[in-house]
Amino acid sequence: MKLKLLELTAVTEMLDQIGTMQHLYPMLTLEKYEAYLQEMVPHNYKQVAVFDAEVCVGLSGFWTAVKLWTGKYIEIDNFIVHSDYRSKGIGKMMTDYIDAKAKAEGCNAIVLDAFTGNFTAHRFYYNQGYEPRGFHFVKMLNEEGLT
Repeated sequence: MKLKLLELTAVTEMLDQIGTMQHLYPMLTLEKYEAYLQEMVPHNYKQVAVFDAEVCVGLSGFWTAVKLWTGKYIEIDNFIVHSDYRSKGIGKMMTDYIDAKAKAEGCNAIVLDAFTGNFTAHRFYYNQGYEPRGFHFVKMLNEEGLT
């Protein structure tokens, strides 16, 4: 297995990986994905992708921004490793890349959300040095609008 890691910055590159994103969001359509990306990319959204030959086996979005409590930070968003490739170091490749990027850009923190019942993800993030620091509260206004 020869793995290659790439940073995706263009909407067209990201759209090419919709199949991988659909592992997390099976109902995501190309039209909806493109519309969201057109809104997100101008706000510092990028993706890191891991390929086995030409097949995308790992994908995560990330944003660089500034908040009052952290200063400059990176937020990891939609972290996916194809089920056939888990426990092969692909997730660590992606978090190591984001760690290095955050340090190079002078970030003070890396943040992410993981659903409360996703214990496999919790274990992975703990092993990568992440820890819970609070609760992410959500007030749903339109459940039907969710992907």
